[in-house]
Amino acid sequence: MTDRSKGGLRSRITTDGIDRAPHRAFMRAMGLDDEAIARPMIGVVSQKGEQTPCNMTHESQVRYAKDGVHIAGGTPREFTTISVSDGIGMNHEGMKFSLVSRELIADSIEAVVHGHAYDGLIGFGGCDKTLPGVMMGMVRCNVPSVFIYGGSALPGRFQGRDVSVLDSYEGVGAVQAGRMTEAELRVLEHSCLPSIGSCAGQFTANTMGMVSEALGLTVPNVSMIPGVYSQRIPACKRAGALVMKAVEGEGPLPRDIVTRKALENACAIVAATGGSTNAALHIPAIAHEAGIRFTMADVAEVLQRTPFIGDLKPGGQYHAKDVFDIGGALVVIRELINAGYMHGETLTVTGRTLAEEAADAPAPDGEVIRPLSNPIMKSGGVTVLKGNLCPDGALLKVAGLKSLRFEGTARVFESEDEAIAVISKRDYQKGEVLIVRNEGPKGGPGMREMLGLTAVIYGHGMGEDVALLTDGRFSGASRGMCIGYASPEAAVGGPMALVQDGDRITIDADAASITIDITDAEMQARRDRWTPPKPNHPAGLLAKYAATVGQAHEGAVTHAGGAVWPEKPHC
Repeated sequence: MTDRSKGGLRSRITTDGIDRAPHRAFMRAMGLDDEAIARPMIGVVSQKGEQTPCNMTHESQVRYAKDGVHIAGGTPREFTTISVSDGIGMNHEGMKFSLVSRELIADSIEAVVHGHAYDGLIGFGGCDKTLPGVMMGMVRCNVPSVFIYGGSALPGRFQGRDVSVLDSYEGVGAVQAGRMTEAELRVLEHSCLPSIGSCAGQFTANTMGMVSEALGLTVPNVSMIPGVYSQRIPACKRAGALVMKAVEGEGPLPRDIVTRKALENACAIVAATGGSTNAALHIPAIAHEAGIRFTMADVAEVLQRTPFIGDLKPGGQYHAKDVFDIGGALVVIRELINAGYMHGETLTVTGRTLAEEAADAPAPDGEVIRPLSNPIMKSGGVTVLKGNLCPDGALLKVAGLKSLRFEGTARVFESEDEAIAVISKRDYQKGEVLIVRNEGPKGGPGMREMLGLTAVIYGHGMGEDVALLTDGRFSGASRGMCIGYASPEAAVGGPMALVQDGDRITIDADAASITIDITDAEMQARRDRWTPPKPNHPAGLLAKYAATVGQAHEGAVTHAGGAVWPEKPHC
């Protein structure tokens, strides 16, 4: 671990010496006295605001984290970064700004931490992209850091069962299919999200919350505490104490924690809980910040060898609150470590190993989390498919699927908007493979998430009667025969760009394959005739994003990775 004694504090470049009198004047204008200025400066970043209920838990939790920093001898410096709500951005052009927000969050954290020479960082995440964005910023800056997921919303109740916002998405399709009345949907709309916090199921936010625990970047066993529960208070205060311990040289830095083995642990917890397919995009991006090449193929290797034991929504029955009630994420981690599916020797922010932190966790309850002796499936709930249609891979969540094989004929749509216009009218047939292309990182640009589309299909009762293949993304709440993140994407000439209506496509999750039944010669002839599509956004943020973003199988990242900051930034 790096020596970070008081004499080596980064913030001294802003506070020490006669030439820093103007800097100190700015600090005094913010109410800091000599004692506060002399202490280590700790950034505390969140997305508190009114964009989404996911982040509205942050305000009070930030306050307690700042208390923890102050009690431990630091001076907390609060700042905020952006959040784009996947829920409100869904199913329109606004969703193109969701994935790019991950990069903006990481970039903004880098700008503030280095611009102000902060000695450490506590980072909160809530809505989906905020979790990987904050973790990426921490690993990029590599200052003493602790991550905190703000917690999920409580499930609602509807017709005698627990529900989440996913049920309202699928309710739209149910109304279109005549399986639910508009009056029932209105009741569901009012009851499915009864508190602030992130979506209640094992969708992207809760998946990445568990990933933060498996990586070791967060206070142990905090992720599954519902966002409105008071048990979060001591956890947030502890984050303050832990970051100060690391500033004093007695705790690990993010890149001491995020190793290849830790990344494999992150994949294992996704597999074991049937987590969001988005994790296979975000874990390689976090690895990239540490200078580690970890692609979708590496993710796939872990997914295939890790049993699926968490009966969680959307494929299962239970929500994050239920995981909290039976002992939290450490229940899963302990079970996987004991059976050799996770590396127990990896470090956590406490300075202890993951195995040490999980040693006292309860055994699985047998319902929410099954023991490994009785898994739901023998391999992970997410599979990476490869073949002549997606040579660099595509992702399928197999958790909850009745059949792992699908053969059908292609029906091609050039955008999500074109697809939803047809799907919402139920103008599609059983046995079709619905191809939605030009929605990848560059082609969208922005790689839209298609929960609106997948939920409508599921609500129609067609979730496994058709397949959906896209170079865009899916929500962690999506279910059915949905294959996304197809790489390389259509806009750069990937095979998806060459598919035609009526082509025969075979999807086989057991064989981890996805193929189009045409000859190599026909594929080449189509490629010779193909021309790239015109950019959808020739200027603005999305144009800048399209110019720099890479492909999905490498995390859709926008810079070279492994950024290094000078040891002495004042030199």
